Amino acid sequence: MFRWGILSTAKIAREFVIPAIQTSANGNVHAIASRDEARARELADSVGAPLSFGSYEEMLESAEIDGVYIPLPTSHHVEWAVKAANAGKHVLVEKPLALKAEDIARVIDARDRSGVIVSEAYMVVHHPQWHKVRELVSAGEIGRLRHVQGAFSYHNVDPNNMRNRPGLGGGALPDIGVYPVVTTRFVTEKEPVRVNAKVERDPTFGTDIYSTVSAEFDGFDLSFYVATQMAARQSMVFHGDKGFIEVESPFNAGVYGDQKIVLYNQNHSGGTSFRFPNINQYRLEAEAFVEAVRGRSGRIFPLEESVRNQKVIDAIFRSGESGKPEAV
Repeated sequence: MFRWGILSTAKIAREFVIPAIQTSANGNVHAIASRDEARARELADSVGAPLSFGSYEEMLESAEIDGVYIPLPTSHHVEWAVKAANAGKHVLVEKPLALKAEDIARVIDARDRSGVIVSEAYMVVHHPQWHKVRELVSAGEIGRLRHVQGAFSYHNVDPNNMRNRPGLGGGALPDIGVYPVVTTRFVTEKEPVRVNAKVERDPTFGTDIYSTVSAEFDGFDLSFYVATQMAARQSMVFHGDKGFIEVESPFNAGVYGDQKIVLYNQNHSGGTSFRFPNINQYRLEAEAFVEAVRGRSGRIFPLEESVRNQKVIDAIFRSGESGKPEAV
C-alpha cells in the first residue's frame, strides 16, 4: 500500500481526501503533519494513521512516507510542492497549484530533477460523468458544439476564512473559477484563444468575489460566472445544434446534487439520463495517482496542463483590470 502523508489538517483533507484515501484500493494515510503537533496527533488517531509530525519538514524527511497530499492555503502550494519533490516524495497538491502560470515552472523543474510524480488535484477529471460528457460531445451526440455555459457560486463572508484573504491566495477565480475552465478544456480538448471578463472585488477583503467571463475557443464559446457572495449554485451545459447536455452536479458531485448528466435532443424532449451512483471522485483521484507512481495506467493531471489552465485564469484577471479582451 502507498503510504500517504497529509501536509496539514485542512478541512478538505479531513472531510474529503483522507476518507477517500482510507477507502482506496492501493493506499492509506500513514501520517499527518501540522505545525501544531497535538493537532496532528489528534487527527492521526482519529483516522488510524500511525505517525504524526509537528512540522512539515519532519514529514518530508521521513523514510516511511511515499508521497504527500498538500491542502495548504494556495499561497503556499508552490513552495511546499517544490520542497516535497526535492525530498523525493511524490506530490498531489490541491488546486490551484499556483496564482500565476509562470510560478509553476519551479515545480516542473523540481519534478524533472527528482523524477517524482507531481499532480494538481483536479478531482473532476477522474469522475466518469465528465468522461461521459467528453464521449458524447466527441461522438457528435449534440451535433456541432456552439456554446458552453457554466456557473459556480457560494456565500462566504467570514473574514478569517482563507477564501477571503488575498495574502493566502483567496478569491473566487482561484478557488472555483478554475472549474468551468478545466472541465470545458477536458471535454473539448481545446484551448481558449482570448477572454473578456468583468471582475469585482470586495472593498474590505480585497479578494475577487464575482466574475463574469466570456472565453473564445475555436468553433465555440464558453461563458460562466463565479461568486463567493451569492446563493450556492453549480451548473454546466454543453449546447450544440442537435442537442445539449446538462451536468447536474458538475463539481461537487454527490455532495451538491445527484451524480447525473442528461442528454436532450434538438427539441428539448426525450432526455436521456446517465447516472453514476456511489462514485467518490476523490478516491478515484487518489487511486489514479498511485497507479501513475507505479508506472501503470493511472491518469493524472500533469503540470503542463496546470500551466495551460492557469494561463486562462491569468488572462481573466488581466481582462478584468484592463476592461478589454485579453489573449490567453
